[in-house]
Parts: sequence; C-alpha cells; structure tokens
Amino acid sequence: MEPIILAYIGIGLMIGLAGIGSAFGVSMGGNASVGALKKNDEAFGNYLVLSALPGTQGLYGFMGYFILADFLVPGITWTAAAAIFGAGLALGFVGLLSGIRQGQVCANGIAAIGSGYNVFGNTLILAVFPELYAIVAFAATFLISGALGAM
Repeated sequence: MEPIILAYIGIGLMIGLAGIGSAFGVSMGGNASVGALKKNDEAFGNYLVLSALPGTQGLYGFMGYFILADFLVPGITWTAAAAIFGAGLALGFVGLLSGIRQGQVCANGIAAIGSGYNVFGNTLILAVFPELYAIVAFAATFLISGALGAM
C-alpha cells in the first residue's frame, strides 16, 4: 500500500464519521421539534437553532480536509500519512460522538420548550459542552497540520 492511501483513508474517516454524527444529531433535534410543534408552535425559532447546532461537527470534519489537503501529494512520507490518518481518525470519531450526544441534549431542551418551560438559553449553554470536544479535535488537526508543515 502507498502512504497516500493511508492518508486518504484518514481524510475519508474524518469527513464521513463527523458527517454521520451531525446527521444523527440534527435528526434528533428535528424529530424533537416536530413533536414539540404540536404543543407549542410559537417557539419554532428556538427549535430551529437547537436542531441545527449538532450540524457543526460535520463542518469541522469538512474543514479538516482543507487544513490537510496541501499535504496530500503523491510523494507523501509514511510519517505524514500516519499523522493525517491519526488526525482524521480522531476528528472523525470525536465528531461522530459529540454530534450524537449534542443532538440528545438539544432534543431534550426542545421537548422541554415544547412543554412550556423557558429553557432555551440553558439548553444552548449545556449543548456547548459536547461541542467543545469537537472544537478541541479540530484544533488538534490544525496543530498536526502545522507540525506537518514544519517537516
């Protein structure tokens, strides 16, 4: 196997897993919104924001590609390919799990808002915690790209 293949597998995992996490997360928010609309249709704006929030993990995976794309060259070394694979694996799995868990937090907040509780701000704050780990994984990918540039 050529090292470039390992690097592209990492890129694929990064984009794919983070995107899957976002798809699950926004679906959970969307499903909760549909149920909450039956009880309180005037809070649709709140539902929309909370439903969309888990979509950021997929964006982090996609942006990770742009950070690493300059290193995807035919003469890539095994060390660089392994670094890209590791970054992709880390950001992909963190994006997958944080997107799903953030979607669960948002879905619970949406259900509570639908039941008449004023918890939009609180839910937004609590939903940031799973997001933080996706941001940390994205930052690690950025740092890995900086290390690759110094090689």
